[in-house]
Formats: sequence, C-alpha cells, structure tokens
Amino acid sequence: MSEDKLESLLQVYPSGRQEYLIPALQDMQQQWGYIPEWAIKRLAAHLQIPASTIYGVATFYNQFRFVPKGKYHFQLCYGTACYLFGASTLLQELESMLGIKDGEISDDGIFSLEVGGCLGGCAQAPVVAVNGEFYGNLSLSQLQKMVENIKLEESISA
Repeated sequence: MSEDKLESLLQVYPSGRQEYLIPALQDMQQQWGYIPEWAIKRLAAHLQIPASTIYGVATFYNQFRFVPKGKYHFQLCYGTACYLFGASTLLQELESMLGIKDGEISDDGIFSLEVGGCLGGCAQAPVVAVNGEFYGNLSLSQLQKMVENIKLEESISA
C-alpha cells in the first residue's frame, strides 16, 4: 500500500530530474510524516542520484525526519533565549518522564522528542511545542503537569 502511494507520488516528477529532489522529499514527508529508508532508495533510483546525496540534502534541512513522530510530538526549543531560561532543565525532565532522548520515539509510539534551534518564541522562553501547539514561559512544574495529564489521558483511553 505504501509502495503504491510512493509510485503515485513519483509519477508527478520526471525520471532523472534532480531538481525535483526537495519537492519529492516534501511530498514524502507530508505523506508519511517522515521519510522511510525504502522510499529514499526508490527515490534515488527514480531521480538517478545516489541515496547518499538524498540523505545529504535531507539532513541539511530541519523539516525532514527519518523516524516517525509519536502521537504526542514534543519539540523543545534550544535556542539561546530558551537555553538561558532553563531549556536544559526541561530537556532533562522530558527525557526522564518520557523515557526517550532527542530524536527518539517511545516503544509504544505515544511520545517523540525533538530538540532543535529557535522555535520563534524568544520573548516567551523557554518554549515547548506539543503537536505544533506552543507553550511559553514554561516552568518545570508546568511541564511535569502537562506530561502527567497526557499520560493520564492515554491511560483512560487505552
């Protein structure tokens, strides 16, 4: 099924045309929420470029990921303002409470964690986004309560 979707996606782009790499990667990211390894190999063959070149381009841009996101995707800003206002403490707490590190997804697929550069909320540092919803001026206790509430919600719905 996924391979059929990829083939349909690739039909949009002429074979052997390297200039379509980024749009194709964006389409793949949108389709699956990440870029699977098997899809990169197929894209490499279609565009007639090495898979290593595709990885090089995709890792250069922050928008691309190679692992799926969890149901609750935490993005922690590690920009200068957030770092100065306690992002490192929030990171330690998130890693402890979620049981994962930066770039990982929990075994049950519920949580994923991504630490990155500025999320654009410097005046509200530190900032954490959960599934794209931003939380600023976040204290350690607020973060703990947020995670506990999500865990409680998940245990009720399970």
